[in-house]
Amino acid sequence: MSAWNTLPPRLLPPIDETSRPYWTGGQRGELLITRCSACAQWIHPPEAICPECHSATSPQPTCGNGAVLSYTISHQQFHPAVPTPFVIAIIELDAQPGLRIVSNIVDCELASVHRGMRVSARFEQHGDVYAPVFVPAPRPAT
Repeated sequence: MSAWNTLPPRLLPPIDETSRPYWTGGQRGELLITRCSACAQWIHPPEAICPECHSATSPQPTCGNGAVLSYTISHQQFHPAVPTPFVIAIIELDAQPGLRIVSNIVDCELASVHRGMRVSARFEQHGDVYAPVFVPAPRPAT
């Protein structure tokens, strides 16, 4: 993505070795979510040890598709560099029931966002970070 500097700024969390794959997988177009090597449970936020069976985990690619479980439209400017309004959503990924990510919905009219809306992951490059955001999923051909 060559025009990444035209994107609105994002406030990014501190990145450690456990979370790094989630924040950099977008460089290869992959939404990397931690998965347990023993019980195959998907885990987000990333953890080095599975909370279910206490086995090691590793980042694995997901399809990046899901549905809006809940959302809010923020009109409050909490940081002067981040323009408003913007959508903050909880996305439930198709990979596993209950696997949820908090992210932004971009490239759609605010009024068109709704619970159950199908979305797909996309990545915005901010330096070395590829922030996962979600866009409306294309409608299946009928």
